[in-house]
Amino acid sequence: MVVTRGDTDMSDKDNKGSMTVAEAGRKGGETVRNERGREFYETIGRKGGATVKAERGRSFYEEIGRKGGETVKAERGAKFYEEIGKKGGDRVKATRGPNFYEEIGRKGGQKVKKLIEEGKRAARAAMDAQAAAGGAAPQEGAAAAPAAPAATPEPTTPSGNE
Repeated sequence: MVVTRGDTDMSDKDNKGSMTVAEAGRKGGETVRNERGREFYETIGRKGGATVKAERGRSFYEEIGRKGGETVKAERGAKFYEEIGKKGGDRVKATRGPNFYEEIGRKGGQKVKKLIEEGKRAARAAMDAQAAAGGAAPQEGAAAAPAAPAATPEPTTPSGNE
């Protein structure tokens, strides 16, 4: 017999032992965890995440992450992120030691230096290509580019040495 809220025939002792859907799900999840281990959930989570990424793309995760962050910020305030960031930083420092931050800072600085150098090389290459293209004869039917103004000589002052 299925019991609904309208049924008053059953006493509380007959309803004893029933559980909510949430309780049943929690109990089932705990049983699976005990039988298969936590790694099982990690594995199926990774597989599911890869499937969603393949179907919806990386931008889907960026979007839901942004929305989630905005919701948390609205509920808890920006100060919350400061607190959890500090806790996380302290935990990393305790686990890996203070030298860890020096090491990653050095690596980050090297990466930035490398990116700047690559940017400068790319800019020089673009300027060289532009200069090479500017010095070439105009294509047939193309309008000639206006000539650059001639450099004006700097005024000289007479010196008594000439």
